[in-house]
Amino acid sequence: MDTAGYRPRTTVSGGPLELAVLWGGFPLLGAGAGWLLAASTGWLTRLSWVPFGDLIRWLDRLPEPQATLGAVAVGVLGGLVVAGVGTAERLIVTVDSTQVRLRRADQVRTVARADTRVAFLTDKHLVLLDGDGAELVRESTDLPATHLAAAFRAHGWAWTDDDPHRAAYRLWVPDLPGLPVGADALLRARERALERDRRDDARELRRELGRLGVVLRDEGRRQYWRTVAGQAGRPTSAEREPEGR
Repeated sequence: MDTAGYRPRTTVSGGPLELAVLWGGFPLLGAGAGWLLAASTGWLTRLSWVPFGDLIRWLDRLPEPQATLGAVAVGVLGGLVVAGVGTAERLIVTVDSTQVRLRRADQVRTVARADTRVAFLTDKHLVLLDGDGAELVRESTDLPATHLAAAFRAHGWAWTDDDPHRAAYRLWVPDLPGLPVGADALLRARERALERDRRDDARELRRELGRLGVVLRDEGRRQYWRTVAGQAGRPTSAEREPEGR
């Protein structure tokens, strides 16, 4: 087999350091918070405005060292739960010359290089666009832009340092002209979903807007939009925003 010019695939992830922080740091923080709570229950019981007052008074009546040990154990357990969730939600990006593989928890998405015009990182989201400017992928991530750029460029993908369509976005306000039929109603519904922090609904409404040829960018709860140059009707990715909106 001719291996001239072959490059092994490149994987970008938080690596061992990120796992060490998750599985070491969060349990330690939880233990510290548990110890602090046990040490301050006597003072906290004298404050009428403190939430969970009944629980704090119950903790204050427990004998030592059982109270402190129990609070520390609960804190460690809480830290382990956070670490488990954080590990599952990490985005792992694997790039080669023909495709990119995106894995988060048990969800895997593969996008071909042939379908992709450009990739970039913007507002802590990895985005891949097709030739018409429609989103093939939008995935939230804390991965460094330099690492992602090096991985994509090493395998011949087009990478840009920012959204090439950023200047085309317009702030959405109700009844704004220029939107495809039905898009205004979907944007109204998505605005309500964002206000109520209903992230799954916001993601689904983003996909519906993608089918109409509308691409979104969020700034806080403000929605900015642009239209796709070519044929509308393609869904955007099932992105997870950490905000996973």
